[in-house]
Amino acid sequence: MSDLTQEEKTYFMQEALKEARLSLAKEDIPIGCVIVKKGEIIGRGHNAREELNQAVMHAEIMAINAANRHEGNWRLLDSTLFVTIEPCVMCSGAIGLARIPQVIYGAENQKFGAGGSLYNILQDKRLNHRVSLESGILAAECAQLMQDFFRQRRTKQ
Repeated sequence: MSDLTQEEKTYFMQEALKEARLSLAKEDIPIGCVIVKKGEIIGRGHNAREELNQAVMHAEIMAINAANRHEGNWRLLDSTLFVTIEPCVMCSGAIGLARIPQVIYGAENQKFGAGGSLYNILQDKRLNHRVSLESGILAAECAQLMQDFFRQRRTKQ
């Protein structure tokens, strides 16, 4: 597991926020993700369900796929996943399957979160892979992006 400084964590979460804004530009839920290994981003992703018309194209899935290609391996050992919003059940399962040891997320996801808010799949002792979790990095900015998106969406309807 990496020993990132607070400054590095903030930097990588800002990179995840850049990815989230790519989703926003395509009128998709603004969630972004980067995967870091040895101080380098090896995978990036953002929600692309609307763009690709695929329900599973969440930010974490896209970043995991990119990191797998970068590494030439399905195992993403010694990496850290940064995501703007707490991972959902599907993404938490994928994180475990990819053997990512550490997740750092910005804001909680009270409706779909599987990193401690609603469920805690990432640290469930019944599973063979558990993840170190940290939350709250740029939480206000991450949450605000989501709140603004849904507020604008309700206004359009």
